[in-house]
Amino acid sequence: MIIAVATEDDRGLDATLSQHFGRCPYYVVVSTDGDEVTEVKTVQSPFFGSHGQPGEVPNFIKGLGADVIIAGGMGPKAIGFFNELGIETITGASGRVSDVLMGYFKGQLKGASSCADHDPHHISTSEQDEATQLREDIATLRRGLAEAIERLSRLEKEKGD
Repeated sequence: MIIAVATEDDRGLDATLSQHFGRCPYYVVVSTDGDEVTEVKTVQSPFFGSHGQPGEVPNFIKGLGADVIIAGGMGPKAIGFFNELGIETITGASGRVSDVLMGYFKGQLKGASSCADHDPHHISTSEQDEATQLREDIATLRRGLAEAIERLSRLEKEKGD
């Protein structure tokens, strides 16, 4: 089975799951044999920053050979496209890819509900799309800053030794 996971970064199994599949910068594509991971590759999303045309992202995921797509959130149209393509859709997940996969393998992650199901005021407008993109950009910057601080600390320790 092949599982595609929408992510914020390109760190494979250590990547952070994206809360919006259509605007994520990367997809971690995991080949499995039962609940054992056999291969992991990271693919940059050609649709980062935009959703593309309706159905393009689901067709891209299908082109990766995915049987399952996992993301934090997804709109009802995308869920419908995935259903038509025969791809199992899982939403409501968060955390690192390895932890998300473990939850999926244990049966703790099932099914999909659209973003609109959780927020009755959810309307796909350019302002909401921009706000979502800004939140994702902030999350990415925070992770990058944390990594830079950690690296600087290591370098300072090495220099002091």
